[in-house]
Amino acid sequence: MATGDQNPSVETKKKNIFRLCPFWQRRRSTTSSSSSSTQNLNQNYRSRHGNRSTDVSAVSKPSLTMSSVARSLLPARRRLRLDPSSYLYFPYETGKQVRSAIKLKNTSKSHTAFKFQTTAPKSCYMRPPGGVLAPGESVFATVFKFVEHPENNEKQKLNQKSKVKFKIMSLKVKPGVEYVPELFDEQKDQVAVEQVLRVIFIDAERPSAALEKLKRQLDEAEAAVEARKKPPPETGPRVVGEGLVIDEWKERREKYLARQQVEADSSS
Repeated sequence: MATGDQNPSVETKKKNIFRLCPFWQRRRSTTSSSSSSTQNLNQNYRSRHGNRSTDVSAVSKPSLTMSSVARSLLPARRRLRLDPSSYLYFPYETGKQVRSAIKLKNTSKSHTAFKFQTTAPKSCYMRPPGGVLAPGESVFATVFKFVEHPENNEKQKLNQKSKVKFKIMSLKVKPGVEYVPELFDEQKDQVAVEQVLRVIFIDAERPSAALEKLKRQLDEAEAAVEARKKPPPETGPRVVGEGLVIDEWKERREKYLARQQVEADSSS
């Protein structure tokens, strides 16, 4: 009898605890309702698609995680710094081939390959069209464009965007890799678009800040090209034997005279 009398008191205590913890009770009810709804979905799925051991709760889970969504929303990190950064300025001279210049600097910690593309390959080309830059290294690229005569004698509106565009792409490469255009085809997934530049024509006869900057960059680009053409500097005269400095021309002459002397001795 004593044991039977204790059961009602235990049940009463449990009910009082549930009343004191409404959050726990609500959480249990929510869990039970969600589990019952999942079971109902599973039953509906089996009735439609046959009696398969497929869990709808597993099928309905999103395939993308929060981290992947966040990475997709973040802007791609740039490897190059461009100057100018948005536009390519060309002097407007109809019927002539004009030039523009842009400076590219590798701001990343790895070797980076770059490549130019244009929407007008018949009238535009770049020198160099691509290359590899070490960390912190920079290069000037010269862009050539032929300015066609406007249709119906309509003069091109200056200081306005043109339809021609240039796209600059970058690719992380290993040190020692030489640039070839096929690099960007073989590793398409790793290629990043650095910038899409629009063409703007400026008056070649009217002084402006854009024209002065263009002339200065063209001069620097030409100086860089001439520097690349020069042979590497000599490290100094060649040292042979015990510190004896011998000029290369003098060495060749002495060898020639020695050979002549041997031939003369043998003939006599």
